Amino acid sequence: MQVAVNEGVGNPLAGLVNDDIYSVLEQHNLLSEKGVRDYQIRRQFRSMRRINVPAYDAIELLREEYPYLQFDTIRKIVYKLNNARR
Repeated sequence: MQVAVNEGVGNPLAGLVNDDIYSVLEQHNLLSEKGVRDYQIRRQFRSMRRINVPAYDAIELLREEYPYLQFDTIRKIVYKLNNARR
């Protein structure tokens, strides 16, 4: 099964902030690389699940794109509750 995992280059937060704001945040080192990566992983996972890719397969496809992450690490990222709002 072929699923496009990488959804594009440029502003990975396009659904949240416009390109100009992203550029300013990036220039001033106000973005967490790990946070942006985790957001992209969660978005890609949800996208694959919407087209009925089984969760296990979706995580395996993400592992191909992020080979330095373990299966359980990706699983924790995609199922993580948003604790930042507490």
